[in-house]
Amino acid sequence: MSVAADGTVRIAVVGAGPSGFYTAEALLRAGVHGLQVDLIDRLPVPHGLVRYGVAPDHPKLKQVGAVFERIAAMPGLRLLGGVTLGQDVTLDDLRRGYHAVVLATGAPQSRRLGIAGEDLLGSHAAGNFVGWYNGHPDQRDAGFDLSAERAVVVGHGNVALDVARILLQPVDVLRRTDIAAHALDALADSRVREVVVVGRRGPAQTRFSPRELHEFGELPGCDALLDASDWQAHHFEPSPGTDAEARAAIAQLQAFAGWAPTQGRRCVFRFHLAPVAIVGEGRVQSMRFGRTAEAPEPGVVQLDCGLVFASVGRQALPVTGVPYDAARGVHANSQGRLGDADGPLAGLYVAGWAKRGPQGTIGSNRACGTQTADALLADLPRLRSRPLVPAPALLAARERAVDHAGWRRIDAAEVARGAAVGKPREKFTDVAQMRAAAGLAVKAA
Repeated sequence: MSVAADGTVRIAVVGAGPSGFYTAEALLRAGVHGLQVDLIDRLPVPHGLVRYGVAPDHPKLKQVGAVFERIAAMPGLRLLGGVTLGQDVTLDDLRRGYHAVVLATGAPQSRRLGIAGEDLLGSHAAGNFVGWYNGHPDQRDAGFDLSAERAVVVGHGNVALDVARILLQPVDVLRRTDIAAHALDALADSRVREVVVVGRRGPAQTRFSPRELHEFGELPGCDALLDASDWQAHHFEPSPGTDAEARAAIAQLQAFAGWAPTQGRRCVFRFHLAPVAIVGEGRVQSMRFGRTAEAPEPGVVQLDCGLVFASVGRQALPVTGVPYDAARGVHANSQGRLGDADGPLAGLYVAGWAKRGPQGTIGSNRACGTQTADALLADLPRLRSRPLVPAPALLAARERAVDHAGWRRIDAAEVARGAAVGKPREKFTDVAQMRAAAGLAVKAA
């Protein structure tokens, strides 16, 4: 049985976020002799969703980065940062240079509301706002006009809560986090005083976590309220089989229902409202909703506002040569094996949100990655016999990539930048700055 020319079995995992790290860990812990994993990411820095998705005022959730660093130190793992699939290398390049390829590229594309006025100035995808305040290079130049007094967030999940909380959080609290400097400056001048978090269903059907809801009850200078016209007492009754965490979230919302406004800022949770249109002359001026069948009374609700954030889900980006499940927004797969009705595609796998959709916690990616790794390892006897012929583009990309030592230099520089201004970290938001901090030349455009 032949293997690669240097005697190794090579696997590429594309995406250095939680699912990529956990998949790599499961592969390397399997004890396969000569197994080498290249963890590839389009950015020079790893950790994906933990770095760019977790809100800056939730530092404890970022501590999982220490787990990723331990995985990165495992023998057989190589980090290749700053290598973009479809630009620096193609999927065919990877298939020629590796015995197996795992796509762990997440769900970077925000779903749209699909209503009139969605493209007006002031209407945004929540994911873009999250990337902006977290210093993602893709959103570093995004503009968010925070001069309106009311913002509407459409969606009843934790990302919607993050957006609302960051808009209402006192700036003095945010100054002590790793929030991007440009976002901190903009939020310091923000005039937003009310955020309305709206969803189609009732209080018992939200996807909020009780811990994140509880934070709104303790947000300085801010009230958490429910609009009494949206619900009746029975709307708080959990359905049979509702788990303890969901019951706790329902109870927290029910507690908010008894609050009255007492402070200058507020977050209002609204229910049974379906988006109809965003209205405005050139920019957002209001948003129109229709009451759903479950609402206490029929009718139309119009909310004056200057900002709208849609937090209605995310989806994987299609990849040429990979079957795509458009309805679910994931790469078509069976327990991690990429394929379609004709069967699996040899040597191609998927993990994380690109596999199962944007659901679960960061820790959920460990079981997901293990399942994909198990499928790959089961197929390995026939995959490893294929001779590898690395494409020139792949060899060049490896030479230019930011390795783990380079990432550690970036990390140290960011921590030093943060210490100078009283923050735990000041992220580089420009790829060229990251490469320079890593001690590498800037890639040609």
